[in-house]
Amino acid sequence: MIGISMTAYSEKSLDGFEYWVQTVRELGFDFIEIMSEWPHYLSSGNLPLFREILSSYGMKVTVHAPFGDVNIASFNERIRDASLEIIRETLELSAELGAMVVTVHPGHWSPVSVNNPREYLEIHRRSLRDIARWSEEYGVKVGVENMPRFPILDAQDCDRLAEIIGGIEIGITFDVGHLNTTTQNFDRFLELFADRIVHVHLHDNSGERDEHLPPGRGTVPWERLLPRFQEVTMALEVKGISEARSGLRFIGEVLQ
Repeated sequence: MIGISMTAYSEKSLDGFEYWVQTVRELGFDFIEIMSEWPHYLSSGNLPLFREILSSYGMKVTVHAPFGDVNIASFNERIRDASLEIIRETLELSAELGAMVVTVHPGHWSPVSVNNPREYLEIHRRSLRDIARWSEEYGVKVGVENMPRFPILDAQDCDRLAEIIGGIEIGITFDVGHLNTTTQNFDRFLELFADRIVHVHLHDNSGERDEHLPPGRGTVPWERLLPRFQEVTMALEVKGISEARSGLRFIGEVLQ
């Protein structure tokens, strides 16, 4: 099942959302991934609009939880508590929408956490245990996403991700493009997390930075990877409709 992320929706308001959904449905996508970030945070106010439009076009849904101003591993308890409440609310709203998966970002480094890595790891894991508990409570699968090459981001390789989530009942969203900017060790990632991957993000790059190009436009070895993802939901994360069309066509050619 292949969906399209709202990274490909360029309007700041939701006025054009229905037309956009109609367009991506006609292209052949099966679901929409709501990117709950500014300016389209998922809320109790816009949930009815999302539900009505997606239902009218027979589109299923996944959700990407807020991440830009969130840090679930903050040493500052007020920031961490606010971040966790945002994630909890997103899970609750996603359950009301019938979302198949919710993707969350791990916490990220700060000057304090760099100097106190052991305490940082424990705070990080404590937050993820809370999220895992809410995942079960609301009946929504959660995938913790691996991160791209960027100075403050955590979980950029599979061994670090394993350290963060080890022993916690929570899934993984495998972002293929992100791993292509770090270790590019796709086989190791899939061997380590084969039974924990609940969702996949598809996009391409040159291996240097997180470009979100359509699959086939960069250096990701798609012919080797795509056949291994057909048992989980896959969301295309590109920047517009033309890129979505190109990416979906390429994926179809690889999988035919």
